[in-house]
Amino acid sequence: MTPPDRRNIHLAVLVAALGYFVDVYDLLLFSIVRVASLVDLGVPQAEVLSVGVRLINTQMTGLLIGGVFWGIMADNFGRRSVLFGSILLYSLANLANGMVQTVDQYAWLRFVAGIGLAVELGAGITLVAEIMSREGRGWGTTIVASLGLLGAVVAGLVGDLFPCRIAYFVGGGLGLLLLGLRIGVRESTMFETIKTRAVGKGNFFLLFANGRRALRYLAVVLVGLPTWFVMGILITFSPEIGKAIGLSEAPSAGRAVMFAYIGATLGDLLSGFLSQVLRSRKKAIFIFLTLCALGVVNYFLIGGTSLPVFYLACGLVGAMSGYWAVFVTVASEQFGTNLRGTVASTAPNFVRGAVVPITLLFQSLKPTFGIPGAAMAVGALTLAIGYLSLLGLEETFGKDLDYVDS
Repeated sequence: MTPPDRRNIHLAVLVAALGYFVDVYDLLLFSIVRVASLVDLGVPQAEVLSVGVRLINTQMTGLLIGGVFWGIMADNFGRRSVLFGSILLYSLANLANGMVQTVDQYAWLRFVAGIGLAVELGAGITLVAEIMSREGRGWGTTIVASLGLLGAVVAGLVGDLFPCRIAYFVGGGLGLLLLGLRIGVRESTMFETIKTRAVGKGNFFLLFANGRRALRYLAVVLVGLPTWFVMGILITFSPEIGKAIGLSEAPSAGRAVMFAYIGATLGDLLSGFLSQVLRSRKKAIFIFLTLCALGVVNYFLIGGTSLPVFYLACGLVGAMSGYWAVFVTVASEQFGTNLRGTVASTAPNFVRGAVVPITLLFQSLKPTFGIPGAAMAVGALTLAIGYLSLLGLEETFGKDLDYVDS
């Protein structure tokens, strides 16, 4: 490989990692400033949880729609090109988030920001996977996912240190700065070779053209559910859960997010390392699904002891559920070049969007089982689905990605 190719790989990995950094910063920022921002808008304390669930679901719905739209665009017009339009939309929406005056405005702008962020991870991972060697691409995608998760740590610090409106301005500004860095990244050669070919590029329905392909796609999506149960329920609603399991003082959502994502960053590095050393994506995911189950049990067993112990439990469950790097790598490796951008963009966002039914289930079980019982029941269900879905995945370590699905 020539030096210019290496420079392009390094730049692509950096740009993809920073794009995901901004993505995670924004997605978790709402969890961090949820209570403060809603109180600032005049929402009564008794309604903060229900209004917060509504806004999270609105944001995740935007991610679902954006994942499909941008994924199709990435397979038709290129991975690099959609990264420009998406980050611009996100940046403007986030700047506007800092100026909202009503809950309805807040909801609409979270929806728009969700659409804008939907392709950051998928297109970035696809680009990195296609320009790196088949044996080494797992290292590149691990760096992208791990460094990107540090966006949550920065969001936790900014959300704790500054007013919520300033925190949104910071996110929008970071997105605009990222636009300039992307100019030097070149398009994937794999995509360039099929750009003019008469194949079904970005045809979302082609994923369901036969039963085996549809089941494989479904398995890709569902195997990631436990990671977003942890972040979407245990961490997002940590103030309410912490109080319910016996803490005298409600935990800070910002600190819970920060510790959980510090753990997740370490977990992602380890899971990516394991997938390379074991030469198996599936073995690495199986190990981390098992660790995730242990982390959830630990969260409820020791979390109510004291506030410092609760934050430690958040960090541990974040680390033990940290297989997102391997998950997004698997998503990018399961299908051909003509569908890869669509799958890599939709699968992570469908997992994130699954927070909508997960939170609705959590809410519906809460009156019967209480907050801790409802959370544990939902966690058990998502873990069972994750294990079953792993059976439907193809082992993709070292797989040649230069092909198309017809």
